[in-house]
Amino acid sequence: MKTKIPKGMGLREWLGQRRNGGSKAFDLPRAHFDGDTYEVEYDFDRLTTQLARTFNVITDGRWRTLGEISELVEAPEASVSARLRDLRKQKFGGYTVDRRPRGDRERGLYEYRLA
Repeated sequence: MKTKIPKGMGLREWLGQRRNGGSKAFDLPRAHFDGDTYEVEYDFDRLTTQLARTFNVITDGRWRTLGEISELVEAPEASVSARLRDLRKQKFGGYTVDRRPRGDRERGLYEYRLA
C-alpha cells in the first residue's frame, strides 16, 4: 500500500488525520535537517514529507529493501537511506531502525524495518 498525502491536503493536516484515526503517525520534527547544502525554504517541506512517508511505510514491521521502501515512498533510494539515518537521530525521534542482509551476504543487499 502506498503512503500518499492526498492532493490539496497539507502534510500537517494529513498527519493529524492519521493520528486522530488511531493509526501510527509521525510527529513533525521540531529540529531542522543537517548538511552544508540544506536550505530551509527549499528543503524542509520535501525532506519532512519524505521522512513522514518513510516512517509510515516501515512501521508495519515488515522487512523491506531500500528499493522497496523507495517505491512506496516515491523518493530516490539515496533519499530513503538518508531518511532512515535521520530517524535514528535523537532530534528526529531516536528510533531503532533494524538492518539485516537479504539473501547472500556477499551481494550487499540489505533490508530495513522499524524495531
